[in-house]
Amino acid sequence: MTTLVLHRGSLRANPYEKWLDGLDTDLVLLASAEQLKLNEEELPTHAPYVHAEALDDYDHGAHVARRAAELVERYGVSDIVACQENDIERAALLRRRFGLPGQQPESAVPYRDKWVMKRTATAAGIAVAPHALLGSTDDLDAFVAEHGLPVVVKPRRGAGSIGLRILRTEQEYAHWCEGAEPTDDAGEPAWLAEAYVEGRMCHVDGTVLDGGITTLWPSMYQYVLADYTDRKGRVDIALDASDPLAHRLKAFAERLLDAFGGGTDFAFHIEVFVTPDGDLVLCEAACRAGGAGVRDVQRAMFGFDPAEYPVRRQLGLPVGPTHRREPDRLASQLLFTRRPGRLRALPDPKTLPDGVVKYHCFAGIGDEIGEACHSGDFLAAFVIAGADRAQCETRVRAAEAWFLKGLRID
Repeated sequence: MTTLVLHRGSLRANPYEKWLDGLDTDLVLLASAEQLKLNEEELPTHAPYVHAEALDDYDHGAHVARRAAELVERYGVSDIVACQENDIERAALLRRRFGLPGQQPESAVPYRDKWVMKRTATAAGIAVAPHALLGSTDDLDAFVAEHGLPVVVKPRRGAGSIGLRILRTEQEYAHWCEGAEPTDDAGEPAWLAEAYVEGRMCHVDGTVLDGGITTLWPSMYQYVLADYTDRKGRVDIALDASDPLAHRLKAFAERLLDAFGGGTDFAFHIEVFVTPDGDLVLCEAACRAGGAGVRDVQRAMFGFDPAEYPVRRQLGLPVGPTHRREPDRLASQLLFTRRPGRLRALPDPKTLPDGVVKYHCFAGIGDEIGEACHSGDFLAAFVIAGADRAQCETRVRAAEAWFLKGLRID
């Protein structure tokens, strides 16, 4: 038995050999060279890995799928594991080509192709913002003529808010059009335009195991997700069970999962706008664990990594209870994105405020730091737990003040 792992991100955060402990399988790893460099990691050379390599231009290069297919054939791969956004559809297409088990393109594409995503949601009666495919800047001109500014433009198969722009002024609009390349190498529309939705952003995260929902819980961002140059703390807090909005968001997510599908074992991350009138409007949905610390929040609430359990169940390994469960406690995250300058000082971690269950700084004293380039490009991250939302929020504000008081960047 041989398992191909398609991987983007940190290997430390995704210890596949530990996740698959107890399974008699060899591991073949195909990873992102850029991400290994960013995370200062090396390819594994120990068992159960029998082959590991990294490729440049991993996110978008067609050569990645070709190389993965070669590895499937060379090593007689029987299963493919893919936990990150850019690998979901890639893995599904490989499974279909080689007759392998796991998620197939029919349920993968609606979570990856934002055009198909919106059409699938609309067909199920789920509200979405007005939107259009952009094959040229003329298409955007027509869309803006109908819906006005601001307008949101995003890559059709993007992730992590990379490339997303909110064009609020005529100047921003003209500047984007000047450098736009609306089609991909095959001549297909590569961008989506959406009408800007006023309101708060919430998200619903959880897991499906053995075909049934095992965890599902809503949270609310206290910041604009796409504005990753914001210098304040970015706060994201789970909603109380008694909050009427929590009940509405859970029902919304259940309806979407029923319409989209997604295989028998997967994590999900669903972003939802709550308009000033209280309407729920789908932003995006993904069939993988949430990024930007969401996994750690879910682990604090439910006691397991939402990326790990679906991988174990996909390959037939046991996990904890697979029935629907409620969280043991609520949790939140506090994030600080990178900001340019030299890091001169940090607060003493021995003096962390109450409720902090995880704290990590992604830079050291003396490091030269660049500007954040995507929504998950962090300087520091906290996970903070509490009995309810009010206690979480109080503890978040204390941690924010603690960090900013001790931080110095020149």
